[in-house]
Amino acid sequence: MPELSRFFGVVIYMYFKDHVPPHFHAVYQEHEAQISIETGNIISGELPNRQTRLVQAWVELHREELKQNYEESQKDFGKLKKIKPLE
Repeated sequence: MPELSRFFGVVIYMYFKDHVPPHFHAVYQEHEAQISIETGNIISGELPNRQTRLVQAWVELHREELKQNYEESQKDFGKLKKIKPLE
């Protein structure tokens, strides 16, 4: 599972050939959630409220890059690109 970004203790991952809807995984300490790229909402799992808001702010800034990475992740030999962290 390639790491796309890391900020404020949150690590963002994306699996290759993962199911729809387009999403990524956010991990913070013992918490993990699947986050919709389109809405920024949690699809499954959980994060603390503060980290959820940070991830949602990050999604707003990087939605197009996330969409491109998701498309690449569906290809047999796709290449995912790192995305700038939230600062």
